[in-house]
Amino acid sequence: MTQLFDKEKGEVIPVTLVEAGPCKVIQLKTKEKDGYFAVQLGFLPKKPKNVSKALLGHFKGLGVFRYLKEFRLNEDEIEITKEGFKMKVNDKEMELKPGSVIDVSLFKKGDKVKVTGWSKGRGFQGVVKRHGFKGGPRTHGQKDRERAPGSIGATTPQRVIKGRKMPGRYGSQRVTIKNLEIVAVDEKTNTLAIKGALPGARNSLVLISQQK
Repeated sequence: MTQLFDKEKGEVIPVTLVEAGPCKVIQLKTKEKDGYFAVQLGFLPKKPKNVSKALLGHFKGLGVFRYLKEFRLNEDEIEITKEGFKMKVNDKEMELKPGSVIDVSLFKKGDKVKVTGWSKGRGFQGVVKRHGFKGGPRTHGQKDRERAPGSIGATTPQRVIKGRKMPGRYGSQRVTIKNLEIVAVDEKTNTLAIKGALPGARNSLVLISQQK
């Protein structure tokens, strides 16, 4: 995270810098052949080390990528051509075919987006950190029971009710934040400045999609 200064409003805006592409179209899937319409994108080029021959064949002529992600397409929103698909994104006409490049030029300042990522894993945690419990008092003989969960149920029924907030694994969950604003777009470095904090650690993968 960093901050940008808005000269017009005289405000400091907290932003997260995201490397958003370029992503290359690896494969197009059609309803006739695969049962549905989809586009498969590759992100972050890497050396072809420890890559299976099957995957190298799949990448043939397009490079080798660290991440592969498939996105389903609505049949009503695409036009099928000889080479691939045509569709509109943010009022911009796009032609998708193997080898096509998708970059930050799709976005512009002021766009509203939603970002999906995986939150940081924090391992096994107690109820105070995991659920925000207040904890018990430090007086009246409590001693070292300040962060204990307390009673976990009544006498009847004689079992723990499903969904009871208790200690356990915390984090490593898929999180989506909506209505985030794009503050700046840098097409030279394929970087987006998105207002606010995003889920996940540094260098983690996030999905940025149009807010509908």
